[in-house]
Amino acid sequence: MSINKAILSGHVGNDPESRTLDSGVTVTKFSLATSEKYTKKDGTEVDNTVWHNIVTWRGIAEVCEKYVKKGMKLTVLGKITNRSWEDDKGEKKYMTEIVADQVELPGRKESSDSAAPSTPPSVVDDEGDLPF
Repeated sequence: MSINKAILSGHVGNDPESRTLDSGVTVTKFSLATSEKYTKKDGTEVDNTVWHNIVTWRGIAEVCEKYVKKGMKLTVLGKITNRSWEDDKGEKKYMTEIVADQVELPGRKESSDSAAPSTPPSVVDDEGDLPF
């Protein structure tokens, strides 16, 4: 048995970009920054930030398009994928992405006079296979 599971908790680097495929399926992409801090032997503090490309499909994509914003802290669960393509110059390009099957959004507290619904705390894609 093999396992491909990523769990990331960090801050959104850009507002999500969404598109709808000819099949009617929505895909939304955004970046997520994770950071770790540590102290070297000489006492110097180091802040190491890693950027991740997040891809969401279908219902999760629609929720992310609506609720996710740059700077927001969220947790993403998904699988690590790699893809390659040729650019306009014929050069081979590579990208590692996290295809999310769950996104946990922060809860939003409502005041008693607010009529707006709260942000859902998590979204799970239960629609099955991804279209690729």
